[in-house]
Amino acid sequence: MNHPHNRRLLRLTGADTRSFLQGLITNDVNKLDDGLIYAAMLTPQGKYIADFFLVPEGDAVVLDTDADQTDALAKRLTMYKLRADVTIAEDPRKVSRGTGTVPDGAFGDPRHPALGWRGYAGQADEATDWTALNVQHVIPSAGIELTSDSFLLEMGFERINGVDFKKGCYVGQEVTARMKHKTELRKGLAQVTITGDADVGTEIMTQDGKAAGTLQSQSGNQALAYLRFDRAKGPLNAKDAQITYAP
Repeated sequence: MNHPHNRRLLRLTGADTRSFLQGLITNDVNKLDDGLIYAAMLTPQGKYIADFFLVPEGDAVVLDTDADQTDALAKRLTMYKLRADVTIAEDPRKVSRGTGTVPDGAFGDPRHPALGWRGYAGQADEATDWTALNVQHVIPSAGIELTSDSFLLEMGFERINGVDFKKGCYVGQEVTARMKHKTELRKGLAQVTITGDADVGTEIMTQDGKAAGTLQSQSGNQALAYLRFDRAKGPLNAKDAQITYAP
């Protein structure tokens, strides 16, 4: 899931491209003037459909998407397009990534400085353990942490610059805004310590057998988990693995 080449690109062109996207995505399209944007599309009920990067290329906008989501995303964009002057086409280029000096023509990853850069003009990839970086900095990945049941604020999208609360309406905006104004989230993505082995998706349980969450990406003795915070205060286990959450 984290390999840079498990990505596909969609190229959007036409006079209405930016205004079309502005009414659909969680971030402010006007930020394209400053570089790469990270955003998502939601259902009207505020649940996750797909996340992607928006790449400014003159009058066009390129969407850097998870390969497993690209076809469905293109279909949904086409459904919303109606009579808007927007053309959606596959872009055959590859995505490059690295954590060193940003090459010419590449962009800093807007989610976190430690995630380096993303390039779309044939830059050389750098060998990096992206899963380890994601776990270290609590970055959710499509198809692992981010699923059709996900709410963005529980997945940390405000912290990783994936949502804008001043941009105005978009699909799913009302639910997201309500969650923002709650006193605190009862569930969410967190880093945990893991001792032992357990598969991604293993249910996390309390000592007295109550469900406390789900184990997700892992790197060494650290992992990401979707937790019910009220049940994550004592000893936890994911089958034979011991899980410790220390907020």
